[in-house]
Amino acid sequence: MGQTLQLGPLTLPWLLIVFIVGWFAATHLAERIARKQGLKIERHIWLIALTGLVAARLAFVAQYASAYGSNAWSIIDIRDGGWEPIAGLVAIGIYVLALWVAQSKVAKAVTVGTALFAAIWLGGSAGLSLLAPGNASLPQFTGVALDAKSVSLPALKGQPVVVNLWATWCPPCRREMPVLMEAQKTHPNVRFVYVNQGEKPEAVLRYVQQIGMSPESVVLDGEESLSRMVQQRALPTTLFFDAQGKQVAVRSGELSKATLTQHLEQIQVER
Repeated sequence: MGQTLQLGPLTLPWLLIVFIVGWFAATHLAERIARKQGLKIERHIWLIALTGLVAARLAFVAQYASAYGSNAWSIIDIRDGGWEPIAGLVAIGIYVLALWVAQSKVAKAVTVGTALFAAIWLGGSAGLSLLAPGNASLPQFTGVALDAKSVSLPALKGQPVVVNLWATWCPPCRREMPVLMEAQKTHPNVRFVYVNQGEKPEAVLRYVQQIGMSPESVVLDGEESLSRMVQQRALPTTLFFDAQGKQVAVRSGELSKATLTQHLEQIQVER
């Protein structure tokens, strides 16, 4: 269900793989053309990469500025996965245009490399969208919550649902939990379900009581069957479903307030 590649204990998003492939292919082609002209373009390659990444990040931060507040560290903490790729491509395009305006000798090589990267990135993104399961829905999973009541995910259809796969031993799981709990309070029309993976009830209950989570929202999955069902081994992983039970987004890795807000918007949550 998720667009990630599992390499042993390492989980990589396919979009990141597309980015890396595009970067190396574009760099190789641009440098090859530049060498034939007796030119060096390493400086431009790194400046273009920096320009694109900074623009993509700043565009996302600007869009969700209220979620970042005055915490400068959260703005530069890119582990939350908050990017606006199109803004990055536009910034790179402006950089390339500036080279032509300045009549730089490296403009041709840089342009060809940039065009190849854009083609690989846009083509790869479109391909992944087409290959993504169009009918992924609430998994056929039923577990027992800490209040001893049974929770069936398919039965939650009719309201937006956020399913978080987590464990108490997982540092990013613990770091993102306050963000999820705050969103649960501010979005009462959304059902949040925290499915613990592979731990004993006593350990989970101890942690839940420590941070003040709602026991009825915490579901035990001692066999980690939900992780296998949705093909997501990385923790934390958060799945977002709209009111029709359709999976709209999946986030493998730590959520920030901004990226959580972004995904809640995707399941049409009223803010």
